[in-house]
Amino acid sequence: MKHYIGIDLGGTNTKIGVVDSEGNLINSKIIKTHSHQNVNKTLERIWETAKKLILEKEIPLFSVVGIGIPGPVKNQSTVGFFANFDWERNLNLKEKMEKLSGIETRIENDANIIAQGEAIFGAAKGKKSSITIAIGTGIGGGIFYNGNLISGMSGVGGEIGHMKVVKDGKTCGCGQNGCFEAYASASSLVKEAQERLKLNEDNLLFKEINGNLGELEAKNIFDAARKGDEFSKDLIEYESDYLALGIGNLLNIINPECIVISGGMSLAGDEILLPIKEKLKKYTMPPALENLEIKVGVLGNEAGIKGAVALFI
Repeated sequence: MKHYIGIDLGGTNTKIGVVDSEGNLINSKIIKTHSHQNVNKTLERIWETAKKLILEKEIPLFSVVGIGIPGPVKNQSTVGFFANFDWERNLNLKEKMEKLSGIETRIENDANIIAQGEAIFGAAKGKKSSITIAIGTGIGGGIFYNGNLISGMSGVGGEIGHMKVVKDGKTCGCGQNGCFEAYASASSLVKEAQERLKLNEDNLLFKEINGNLGELEAKNIFDAARKGDEFSKDLIEYESDYLALGIGNLLNIINPECIVISGGMSLAGDEILLPIKEKLKKYTMPPALENLEIKVGVLGNEAGIKGAVALFI
């Protein structure tokens, strides 16, 4: 059986794992990225860790390395810019890693990597087309179609968090206005809740956080809604409506077999999935809903590692 190295390069931590061709994680480790040490030193530390993981399991030397990157990637090699740290723009990371390791390497955007992982090994396994939407602080995503990721000419294909859902709407972290992410991410839900709580303290949610708006998390909203809090239920209606609007746009354009919801928001399960499914009828052409499956991602914290490996499978 073949074995691969998958690397999920993050702004703070980097996850490194050995995965077999069936998607089983054989060995893994999380290390600090320390990107301030420059790209060469960071890659050297990653490579040394990868070799140790192989030796620990007495696995024959692997032949390929996949890396997920926080930024747009062109031709699975050149990173336009790194979203979370200050490395040079238009850096051919594939070339650097191959020179260091002597092993074939492929690079891809981290959200695309998660989508690829769910498509090959996870919730959308066996589907020819799927869209994975990672909902957390922001909204990332990837589009998998007929066995390939859609990454586009410059590597920004699949940046679904920045499609516009409101003309001249709320300002997004990207600097533009009206983005899907500015209305439907977990952090945008928290901001909406905080604004409403400033005007209305007579609800269970306010009591659950002891009036400390700075401590509010999306989880608090779902927990209070489960306990019957109408204020929190209204917030979930708000959130699910924007999610349905964005997902409906994607369904009308791509018409995939499967939508996978991942990230922190996916932990809400049916609390968010059921209202999304109901509201999709408002925003989606009926044929796009026929036989459509909407699932929660199953790879969790292993998604980046397995997705990087899936670049070769």
